[in-house]
Amino acid sequence: MTIEFDIEETLERLILSASGWRGVFALNGDEESVLEQISASHRIIAGAAAFIFSQYLKKNTGDTENKPSILIGNDTRPTGKAIIEAMIPVLLSEGCNVFYTGVVAAPEIMAWARFFNEKNKNGLNKTGFIYVSASHNPIGHNGLKFGLTDGGVLAADEAVKLIADFRKLMENGDFAAKFESLLTSAEPNRIKNIYDNENEAKKQAYKAYFDFCGNVVSGGCSNLEQVMKEGLEKKPLGIVCDFNGSARTVSIDKEFFDSLGFKFKYINDKPGQIVHRIVPEGESLDPCARLLEEIHKKDSSFVLGYVPDCDGDRGNLVIYDTKINKTRSLEAQEVFALACVAELSHLVWTGEISYNDKNEALCKAAVAINDPTSMRIDRIADAFSVSVFRAEVGEANVVSLARMLREGLYDNNKYIVRILGEGSAGGNITHPSAVRDPINTVLAIAKMLSVRSNSEFSAGYKPGLFEIWCKFSGQTEKYHEDFSLADIIDSLPPFLSTPAYSPDAIMSVKTQDHALLKDKYQQIFIKEWEERKEELKKRFDICNWEAIAYNGTIEKRGLNRFGDAGKGGLKILFFDRDNREIAYIWMRGSATEPVFRIMADVKTAHTPTEGRSVKAAGAGMDVQTEKYLLEWQRSMIIKADI
Repeated sequence: MTIEFDIEETLERLILSASGWRGVFALNGDEESVLEQISASHRIIAGAAAFIFSQYLKKNTGDTENKPSILIGNDTRPTGKAIIEAMIPVLLSEGCNVFYTGVVAAPEIMAWARFFNEKNKNGLNKTGFIYVSASHNPIGHNGLKFGLTDGGVLAADEAVKLIADFRKLMENGDFAAKFESLLTSAEPNRIKNIYDNENEAKKQAYKAYFDFCGNVVSGGCSNLEQVMKEGLEKKPLGIVCDFNGSARTVSIDKEFFDSLGFKFKYINDKPGQIVHRIVPEGESLDPCARLLEEIHKKDSSFVLGYVPDCDGDRGNLVIYDTKINKTRSLEAQEVFALACVAELSHLVWTGEISYNDKNEALCKAAVAINDPTSMRIDRIADAFSVSVFRAEVGEANVVSLARMLREGLYDNNKYIVRILGEGSAGGNITHPSAVRDPINTVLAIAKMLSVRSNSEFSAGYKPGLFEIWCKFSGQTEKYHEDFSLADIIDSLPPFLSTPAYSPDAIMSVKTQDHALLKDKYQQIFIKEWEERKEELKKRFDICNWEAIAYNGTIEKRGLNRFGDAGKGGLKILFFDRDNREIAYIWMRGSATEPVFRIMADVKTAHTPTEGRSVKAAGAGMDVQTEKYLLEWQRSMIIKADI
């Protein structure tokens, strides 16, 4: 078998998307492998990716002789170093200035790129980063993320260009020979110098990230950190973390939380000590929950814990729930809802959003989210007179949408967009950050608990974040001075959403043409709607529907042809007799994994949590509604997939 054929076969197994390039890089092809070695074809593909990105940066300068600066880092997967070793010589041969930081969290290398650009302004020189990671995929997987200096990955439209250039290069069939030439033309001393300066690069990245996180949490409010510290002196807060051997083991977490006055305990803090499934969902949260319960028994101030994925840009949460006196994990949608409540209350507390005597916002503000984010975010935003805009799944899409809103490029209005993210995947992005970050997620909730109502301000009484939320959401009776995290959760708009990574949310479909699949689905849905509409009305008060497509940053409502959604998201939104949005079903093929995802989102009587029954008054919307809608969705897709 020739190397060219190996490359072609390997390329077919790679998934290339705006969210990242991913595949199984372990030499034996096992997605759970801990082998450090990669195949010759994977080395060539990694080198080709580096070559294409260097060309991309040179095009940005308009000067092909220009020397771009490229920052490189990796998470703690075993194959990361082998991929880096294949890229550095290529970049040097292409005349790039290369800086390698070793193991680094994704938000850290992105903060470093921001800082590097500000510190090293050099005419037309451009800076970019390549990050080696497969995010939450199994340990034998790996991949690449590319970005510039705006704090996030490449915008979706730019990522598409990069992918197209990469495919064109690989189609020529002669890159294998070119790769070997580039490897040998790189000066060994320059390669050695990059590795010799790894520690210095890591120090720069660490400091840039530490300082940046302080700016993000304060949102430009000079006294917020001091107010938090004063609140923590009166009511301490303890946080635990299961690092699971991720890139966050060598990031700022321990020092940063300590600097703000939080108590902090952790486990599995050795880089590469990956002791359980990487995706921070389900059973992966159990060790953190056990740690929290154990420490809470000794110190009741410990009520919150988090588990990051391997690259550290995502972290889902566990809490000690004082309503049921035990630890439990929070669903991803629940986490994002808490973050939205916190950051919108933050905007009110700082005065960035103000209101007239009719409680109408005096400026335009928005939340940018992905299409399967729960409608509870719409309810939260409504309480603050804030708009909600949705993009297709993919962090790059949501970040691009938020930028468009801030710059007035979406509907000719400029919006304040402090919080954005993918509620279905957990975590949040807090501006000016442009990437999910568990530190921002934890601190959003921590602010709710530490920025409390205070009568000692020079201007008189100032309500804290939770009191602000209770007032704006019409739940003033739920506020009391000694509130807990469980009280905040109980105040959330009650919705039940299918977890994105649960077995019920995942399907396998044979139809490769997803537009065709959705056209067939449309015929089946319309037929079954007519057959079920009386039952739906009687049982769930579902009286009408609307089809919506999501492609990139574009939302298209009132869809006549479901196939227009293409490979993007397709949502069927349901309305009650008063034309209120009360539920939806959704579908989309993953761009980073070979799966087809489905989900349902329904309004309930109160937030469903372990140990509490859920039954809505009147409408009949309960935990069975989500199950009914999801099973209906699955059955229709199966019928369409023939």
